Amino acid sequence: MQRKNFMEVTEFIFLGFTSFGNQQITLFIVFLTLYLLTLSGNVIIVTIIRLDRHLHTPMYFFLSMLSTSETCYTVAIIPRMLSGLLQPQKTISFQDCATQLFFYLTFGINNCFLLTAMGYDRFVAICNPLRYSVIMGKGACIQLASGSLGIGLSMAIVQVTSVFGLPFCSGFVISHFFCDVRPLLKLACTNTTVNEIINFAVSVFVLVLPMALVFISYILIISTILKIASAEGRKKAFATCASHLTVVIIHYGCASIIYLRPKSQSFLGQDRLMSVTYTVITPLLNPVVYSLRNKEVKDALCRAL
Repeated sequence: MQRKNFMEVTEFIFLGFTSFGNQQITLFIVFLTLYLLTLSGNVIIVTIIRLDRHLHTPMYFFLSMLSTSETCYTVAIIPRMLSGLLQPQKTISFQDCATQLFFYLTFGINNCFLLTAMGYDRFVAICNPLRYSVIMGKGACIQLASGSLGIGLSMAIVQVTSVFGLPFCSGFVISHFFCDVRPLLKLACTNTTVNEIINFAVSVFVLVLPMALVFISYILIISTILKIASAEGRKKAFATCASHLTVVIIHYGCASIIYLRPKSQSFLGQDRLMSVTYTVITPLLNPVVYSLRNKEVKDALCRAL
């Protein structure tokens, strides 16, 4: 009987921002503006890094990969969210929902491990500068970037298979503005304990592990910086890490609040508002932080103009 009901599911309905009523038009304008700024900012960063030979270093290679991944991440979510703000019936097919969740998880997890790779790059640059060019060679950078994407793909396959292998035989209204794991699990008409465990285990692996590695890296980085004799040298060393650390705190902070919080403390209304932060606002911080706080990027922009 469950299998039959499962096969009858053809589409889901997003609750989205219906509670905002007529203010949805205002939200559309705000989110569209932020989306266009994110796209243009990331395209500019990738273009500048590609064209300016001064930025052909491991740090900016990872930054270009992060900007590309952030662009794909937002494309998977925001266009449909924007169209939903203008349409009274916010529907998505079963297949499209699975596809959206797959790409959302792939690039979201990829971002987590790219930030970890960037932390490792800063660790080697500051703590082992004499061997930096050897350790962070082109091959190592490609392997780290490929590994990040590979982890994203594999974890996305695990999650999508876990969620869409469930029977959905009661209400098809997703209390969210995109297909995410927890809102979908709430629609299943069978026990989801195993799926909740899988979701939590994946969340710990893609959030706690990278955070721990970045945290350890920065402990070693700070201890090394404090040993630098000159104040100017310490300031310069800290400056090379400031942009990355800012993005890391915001990125991991927002994601952890949603995905590491116990199910009993999860409120979909609050989760929806927090999700706006890491799907709309956080991706914009990458180009903003790295363009406004990074002297080398600003100099490259000046040379290009």
